[in-house]
Amino acid sequence: MPKDGTSTRTRILEAALELVIKQGFGSTSIDNVIEKVGITKGAFFYHFKTKQDLAMALVEYFARHDDEHLVDARTRAEKLSRDPRQQLLIFVGLFEEAFEKLVEPYPGCLFASFIMQGQLFDDSVKDVISEQILKWREYLGGKIRETMQQHTPKLAVDVEALADMFTTVMEGAFIMSKSLNEAGLVAQQLRQYRNYLELLFAD
Repeated sequence: MPKDGTSTRTRILEAALELVIKQGFGSTSIDNVIEKVGITKGAFFYHFKTKQDLAMALVEYFARHDDEHLVDARTRAEKLSRDPRQQLLIFVGLFEEAFEKLVEPYPGCLFASFIMQGQLFDDSVKDVISEQILKWREYLGGKIRETMQQHTPKLAVDVEALADMFTTVMEGAFIMSKSLNEAGLVAQQLRQYRNYLELLFAD
């Protein structure tokens, strides 16, 4: 085990995550991961019997971290305000603030990378992705419904579509940011989404 206490399994997952987001799962070989981590093949296969085992562990690892971001932002937003409209705006604003700190384009999302190469995975991998995406829809959709009870929207609202817009904006902004080499683009798009919500539910 390295001196910093990071387990070999975690180091493998972190290295694989970086490689897969950069070049795709299909173009990332086990040898690439082994070389990046600096371990033996025996050490790799002790933790992951096949590349598909690595894929499943990787998507679960990413989902756990994604869930932590959701829970942290939700907790902070609900601590800062008791009004659901403000909680909704704060929630989006927290991500906008985080992405404002980028000095280079965000590397991307593992979920998007895996879905784009969906033929490489079985349904269990896709199920993890779907389940995690639906958590964001459920939370944001619930907060939008609470907001609508207190603040009449200016336009007709499809709750699930409006909730999904957060994820859609993020994923699309990642692609545009990398394509145009503009680090600030993700934060800009989140700001536009937050502005839309504010105008939609303005009294």
